[in-house]
Amino acid sequence: MRLRSVGASIIALAFFSWPLASTPGAAKGSAAAGQVRGPLVPPSAPDAPAQDGQQAPQDQLPQAGKSLQVQTTIVNVFATVRGKHGDIMSDLSKDDFKVFEDGAEQKLAYFTKQVDLPITLALLMDTSGSMYRIMNAEQDAATRFVRAVMRKRDEAIVMSFDTDVNLLADFTEDQSVLDHAIHRAQVNAAGPVITPGTIPQNGGGTNLYDAVFLACHDELGSEAGRKAVILLTDAEDTGSKVRLEEAVEAAQRADAVIHVILITDFGATEGYGPGVAAKMSGDTGGRVMAVRNEKGLEKAFDEISTELRSQYVLGYYPANTKHDGTFRKIKVDVSRPDAKVLARKGYYAPVQ
Repeated sequence: MRLRSVGASIIALAFFSWPLASTPGAAKGSAAAGQVRGPLVPPSAPDAPAQDGQQAPQDQLPQAGKSLQVQTTIVNVFATVRGKHGDIMSDLSKDDFKVFEDGAEQKLAYFTKQVDLPITLALLMDTSGSMYRIMNAEQDAATRFVRAVMRKRDEAIVMSFDTDVNLLADFTEDQSVLDHAIHRAQVNAAGPVITPGTIPQNGGGTNLYDAVFLACHDELGSEAGRKAVILLTDAEDTGSKVRLEEAVEAAQRADAVIHVILITDFGATEGYGPGVAAKMSGDTGGRVMAVRNEKGLEKAFDEISTELRSQYVLGYYPANTKHDGTFRKIKVDVSRPDAKVLARKGYYAPVQ
């Protein structure tokens, strides 16, 4: 089990506790197969505590083979670099990179392409009616992905969302638990069906933004190291209590990258999903991969798996030392011609 950021855990507990159907004896990293904790409640739902006083999690210096909590202001940027033909460039050195914060070049204090830092994954599955035709293929591909990408000390959670948000598997390294959770996700094809414990919604809907917010704010926010959200959806939200911008901000504050596997079904969607997917992935340093069939799903998962295992880690101490909580823009340049960099676009500075 990896170390967690204790301070961030206390903040989440004090300012944003969410009611779950109780699971006696359940603990993080030990979710039993067949248990579903949910639904989760977004922050603006009735009786949900306010977020005043929320702090941004502190960045951490990568350490080969372990994660440590450190009291520094180092900013870590995980970057994947592809060449002209989409091939991953794995032979770059520190001198090939330049990092800018708010337009000012920063001095790199840490660099490595030997990424041993554990990965924490959040697999979010859209179970609204529009996913009916591809759900079985989605489950099979997701299971193969988890088995392919996860290594010792990696952890993952599984969540589903439609008219509510459910935690199907809490943080665990056990792939059999994750497999079972993935295959327990069921399409809510009948519309706004309210499951036990759900706070009723006006007319129901697909709570995409709520799911992303809860995954990042409540689950990933207190994790150290590399964090990624794998989102399987048509990216069309019709019922969330939080806005798209709030969901993206939660991911940025958690230092989580969102990869969207955009499942397109023109017979069941309104067509605005690609713009939402581009916003979520672009602002957090992830990618959008549009798929329409099982083959496309497998390819998308393979690409994400390769990228997660082919990242450079760039660390720097910001020249701007103010702890003012502002958003700082990050840009990563590579000296090689035709190089395309995938990295997060910024972070929130800590506050006093």
